[in-house]
Amino acid sequence: MRVEVVTLFPELVQSVAGYGITGRARARGLWTLGTVNPRDFATDRHRTVDDRPYGGGPGMVMLAEPLDKAIALAREKLRSEGVARPQTVYLSPQGEPLRHERVVWLAEQNGLVLVAGRYEGVDERVLQRSVDLEVAVGDFVVSGGELPAMLLIEALVRQLPGALNDAQSSVEESFVAGLLDCPHYTRPELYEGLAVPDVLLSGDHAKIARWRLKQALGRTWLRRPDLLAARGLSGEESRLLEEFKQEAAPG
Repeated sequence: MRVEVVTLFPELVQSVAGYGITGRARARGLWTLGTVNPRDFATDRHRTVDDRPYGGGPGMVMLAEPLDKAIALAREKLRSEGVARPQTVYLSPQGEPLRHERVVWLAEQNGLVLVAGRYEGVDERVLQRSVDLEVAVGDFVVSGGELPAMLLIEALVRQLPGALNDAQSSVEESFVAGLLDCPHYTRPELYEGLAVPDVLLSGDHAKIARWRLKQALGRTWLRRPDLLAARGLSGEESRLLEEFKQEAAPG
């Protein structure tokens, strides 16, 4: 997978991409990262990339021309590497909520251009001309799109074959099956008076799988009931969730 990030802070993006799973996968050649800076397309000696918004209001807006040209260069770089139709994604609080299904779809693309905005936003005409998709990593606002872009990149890299030491990790984590993940435990068996559940020490893999599914269902019911409503439950899952509710009931 090839990724180009359009950003005013290329050093920040390159630095963050060098750590953990993302950095190791990049070193192994599972994905590549390039950056394009809109300032390189500014036309004045101050390399200006923003201006006041028409109609007044607080903040500054990124100029259309430098940003549009930066996106065009990023696309051309990907095309020169064999990506016929790069998808261009703008990280924005106004975008669609980023969910696991969208991450999987994006990870299947050969090349992506991620646009990290700054200031109050970008000229809307750039979005109309040059952006295929807007995504939001949450219902909050940060100063720029670089960190949201890196969150998206890490989520994408985890989906690449060979990126994780254990391929099963990406299959069993939260949201893959439309549920939150179950609780996890490791040594010691007793910590500060809290014990590992007996079933996890039993060696009975069928019972362990059943317990984990029940806990995942219960945790999702407690914390994200919207996921259950969207997903629907099988008969067995409904029975397990009812067991969880009874076990969690006071008294």
